Parts: sequence; structure tokens; C-alpha cells
Amino acid sequence: MLIINLKGRNSMNMEIRYSNHPEDSKRYDTETLRRHYLVEKVFMEDEVNLVYSHNDRIIFGGITPVKEILRLGVSKELGTDYFLERRELGVINVGGEGTIIVDGTEYNIKYRDGLYVGQGVQNVEFTSIDPKNPAKFYINSAPALKSYPTVKIDLEKANKIKTGDSLTLNIRTINQYVHPAVCESCQLVMGLTILEPGSAWNTMPCHTHERRMEVYLYLDLPHDQCVMHFMGEGKETRHIVMKSEQAVISPSWSIHSGVGTQNYSFIWGMCGENQTFDDMDHIKIEDLK
Repeated sequence: MLIINLKGRNSMNMEIRYSNHPEDSKRYDTETLRRHYLVEKVFMEDEVNLVYSHNDRIIFGGITPVKEILRLGVSKELGTDYFLERRELGVINVGGEGTIIVDGTEYNIKYRDGLYVGQGVQNVEFTSIDPKNPAKFYINSAPALKSYPTVKIDLEKANKIKTGDSLTLNIRTINQYVHPAVCESCQLVMGLTILEPGSAWNTMPCHTHERRMEVYLYLDLPHDQCVMHFMGEGKETRHIVMKSEQAVISPSWSIHSGVGTQNYSFIWGMCGENQTFDDMDHIKIEDLK
């Protein structure tokens, strides 16, 4: 694990997470598992707080402007002149109302509004309308070699899939923000899933998809509640106990499923070669170990 701190208005914290082989992960104790896959602190006041994962080179994290205007900067790891020179970006706001300025064009971003920003945009700035109720911009960024238009996506505009059953405790609405059904992107796919009261499982039967990795950000849990996030290979699973506003990396070989002590929501983001939403390799419940 490597953490790089860059100073100045364009500064950002960039933590590097390396890829891990599934055979290695089988030997991890709880502390090691959490160190490699869990991000405990996503949102930090007046910080661009990001994680660069070598799983498909996704960058994810929180941007929380309170008193400052925050800007996406660059680091040695990117090897570019500006952040989106060879990347695309998805944003969902999980805090107060804010503004994102994309090469001089302002977008008002309210709670649960999203924004897709294409490759080649040079300046992206983030501000909050009310410092007492700051915006919390959660971002996912994937490598991209083609530019697509910037698109604002509010919750109503997201493509909605209602699924699940009360008998299996997983009635939920999948809101697809950055997705072929809503806007064009190179490889990034991103959305928000909201579980209904009385539901606890975010997906079961669980699945993998070798064609892309995934990151989850869990949300809307009181401080005294948690999610048991399951990962690992289907025949040798592991779990991580997670709180609200914490993120977890799911490599392509790993299942990613969770059950909460109450209902919650979560943002999922993926990058890889395939954008088809239903390309999962399902694992039967009776085959899990």
C-alpha cells in the first residue's frame, strides 16, 4: 500500500492498492483482508481523497469541498498532464447540494444527482453550496481512449430495474447512471442500488464477472449498523464488516455480495471490457462454501 500526498489547490491524496492473487487472499487474516480491500475513510473535508487500484486501474474515492474549491489534479502514477487526459469519470453526490465545473461549464449537482465526464476534459472543479451541509462527491474513473459528451444524470433519469423478493429479503431498485441505457462511455459503468425497508441482501445468488472488476460504496446505515460484505472465490468465501460510507474493492475473480443489519443503499462501479449488465457468472447458493 502506497500513499502519495500532493500539496496545493490541485492537490489530492492518492493511495495505491495492488492486485492480489486469489491464492494469496486465502491466507489473509481479518486485518490483512481489510488492509488490501477495504477503504475505511472515503470522505475527508476539503480533500480529494482517492484510491488507485491496479485491478483494471480504476480510481475511486471522495471529494468533499467545504471551504475550498477542489480540483482533480495529477500524480506521477497517471503519467499525464491532466487527470482526464486518458480517463473518463463518473460522479454521484451523496451529500448536500454542490456544483461541478467542467472546463468552465457549471452543473448543479443535488443529492443523488450524477454526472458523466468524458476523456479529454482538462479542468474539473468541485464546490459546495452550503459549507454546513457540504456535497460529498463519490467518483469512479476508468482508463479511456475515446471522448464522449458530458451528461448530467439525476436519479429520475437513471435507468431503473426493480428486482428481488420479500421472501429472500432483497427487494431493491438498481439505478443505472453511467450505462449504455443512459449515456455513452468507454468502459466505465456506475450506478446506485437502493434496498427497500425489510430487505437486507444486495445480491443473492451471488456472482462473479471475469470481464470486469467492481467497487462498492455502502451508504445510508446508522452508525450502530453494518453490512457483512462477502468476497473471495465461491468455494472459499471471506467476509469484511463494513460501515456506512466505506468502500471495498472486488477483483474480477471474487464474489461481491452483502447483507445488512437493516436496509441500506450502495454505489457500484465497474470497468473492464464488457459493459453488458447481465453478463454475470452466477454461483448457486448450495455451491457456496
